[in-house]
Amino acid sequence: MRNTFILASILSVLALGATAQSPKTTNSSTGRSPAPNFNLKDASGKDVKLADLKGKVVLVNFWATWCEGCQVEIPWFVEFQKEYADRGLVVVGIAMDDDWKSVKPWIEEKKMNYPIVIGNQGLGKQYGLIGMPLTALVDREGRIADVHNGIVDKTATEQRIRDLLQQ
Repeated sequence: MRNTFILASILSVLALGATAQSPKTTNSSTGRSPAPNFNLKDASGKDVKLADLKGKVVLVNFWATWCEGCQVEIPWFVEFQKEYADRGLVVVGIAMDDDWKSVKPWIEEKKMNYPIVIGNQGLGKQYGLIGMPLTALVDREGRIADVHNGIVDKTATEQRIRDLLQQ
């Protein structure tokens, strides 16, 4: 029994050490990881690159035209873009639909006032997409400040945006 306890203790210490020795992907002062970069085309064929938005707070939202939760959130993101763009917020919508055929009319119908691109499963996986919607907040240094699977809490997200804009 004592040997089992000692073995368990040693394994715990080794596991903690292995975690501490893992590759450095976070900023030591904030604990934030770099946001996965992307370079995708918007509806007009213009490149939208996350790297070009460094210095801005970026709300990255994975959505689809068939996603009911997305329909709830998108008007909030339109409001956020309108309210905070002059303070440095950029909302980027990453549609997970197959092509622009269904997305373009939807953009117009919802009066989306921020860049929309067509995403892919690889990028979604990098952000931890397991279902839609998924929203990530990226700080001015290009690091992930928050990721939320499912419908965000509007008030909490807006407060988080304000906090990031002040940093």
